This record gives sequence, structure tokens and C-alpha cells, in this order.
Amino acid sequence: MTTTTASVPLLHRTVRPEWIDYNGHMSEAFYVLVFGHATDALMIETGLHSGYRESTGCSLYTVESHLRYLRDVPEGAHLAVRTRVLGAAGKKARFTHEMYVVADAEGEPEADAAPVATTELMAVHVDQEAGRAVPLPDAVLARFAEFTEQAPEWAGRSIAPVG
Repeated sequence: MTTTTASVPLLHRTVRPEWIDYNGHMSEAFYVLVFGHATDALMIETGLHSGYRESTGCSLYTVESHLRYLRDVPEGAHLAVRTRVLGAAGKKARFTHEMYVVADAEGEPEADAAPVATTELMAVHVDQEAGRAVPLPDAVLARFAEFTEQAPEWAGRSIAPVG
């Protein structure tokens, strides 16, 4: 694996009132929504943007995810999502998103900040017309390689059995 200094820009969102559930904090569905927006931003950064989809009929589909809800997030909280590419080859890409509460709408997480949620994703490059996975273009693989970095310690884990 190549480790570089390039990083995917942070995604910022602010928790809306309609994202709050009956327990008074952000509902689980909206963590997924924000992480989905971070995946969309990663696609743009790697060349899998709307123009690419329109011209090729191909897109990136999430086929597996592991989400961890670590802390409650209140209404109005400012969020920053950090994306890490863990690798891409052939038809697949693996990446993570870490969600942080930050001081303002465009803020950076503090150096020692703990994430409020994380997700690890496996995505497959799909030819939508053919309905099957196809190899990622070399230029896209090169862009993923620029962003590839070491996996965080929590990545690669599964849910443990109960009992």
C-alpha cells in the first residue's frame, strides 16, 4: 500500500432539527445520510463525478458497511467528516469516514478529538446498463492511490457475537 500526504477534503454539515429523534439526539438514519454525502464527495475527488456517470453509465455502489455510533449528537452541532481511502484495486474500493463535532460550520477536529461515529465501506464499480461490476479506470485508481493511507485501528472489525 502506498501512503501519501494527500487527503480528501473534510465534509461539513450542521445537524438539522428534523434529524433529531425521540431521544433528543441525531437519529441513526442521518448519520448514514451524512456519511453518504461524504462518499459522494470522495467520488467527486476521485473522478467518479456526475459527468463521469453520465458519459460512462458507471458508478460506485456501496456493497458493505460497518457503522459505529459512539456518542450522541445534538441538534445544531457542526459536523466534520474525515475520509480515509484504505485501498482500491480492480473493481473495488475500501474507505472509512470518521464524524466529529467541531466548533463551527467549517471547523477542523481538534488533534485529540474522538469521533462521534465511524463507518467502514466496501464499494464496487458498476456498469449500470450491464448490471455488473467492472474494473475502475486507471485514472480513478491512480486518484484513489493518491489518497490511500493506513487503516485506523478500528477498521476491519466485525460485530462480536452476544454471550
